[in-house]
Amino acid sequence: MRFGPAIDALMDSLQCLPGVGPKSAQRMTMHLLERDRQGASALAAALSRAVERVGRCRRCRNLSEESVCAICASERRDRSTLCVVETPADVIAVEQAGGYRGLYFVLLGRLSPIDGIGPAELGLDLLAARAREEGFKEVILATNPTVEGEATAYYITEQLRAAGVAVSRIAHGVPLGGELEYVDGGTLQHAFMGRKPV
Repeated sequence: MRFGPAIDALMDSLQCLPGVGPKSAQRMTMHLLERDRQGASALAAALSRAVERVGRCRRCRNLSEESVCAICASERRDRSTLCVVETPADVIAVEQAGGYRGLYFVLLGRLSPIDGIGPAELGLDLLAARAREEGFKEVILATNPTVEGEATAYYITEQLRAAGVAVSRIAHGVPLGGELEYVDGGTLQHAFMGRKPV
């Protein structure tokens, strides 16, 4: 059923969000137009401002309203370590977890030749140049434990080792509080391969 050009356009636009299909978009549209027009106006204004003002940090490629993001500009960060992640959402996850105080490099994806994503699209030349110029003691690879994430980590490892940079990989395995009988085989295999002495 079509509701009219403006309503249909809003429902179609909401479907660009991850996990939002036609029914969810319809519910959101009806909620905003029936019950929360003030919220709809605030959402539209905030989205418009963000699209206009938010770009990428020229050093780490994270989302930022400035040419250099707050993390890269901070004097309190440990400038001897660099953490490589796939997305800006990964930076948020690491920051919220706490414990890491170094710098970041955001790939904006992972190697996927089938999708036309190669080293150039991920800025791996920029990563290698930054690692050489800034003399990091350690580059920590925090790509996801998927086939593409592992391939990306391997490629970066080979590239940085050739440049004489120390590279490490975040641990993968059994989650804290997890029970072995409920953990899948691939996760258990990673946990055994990544074991360390106590």
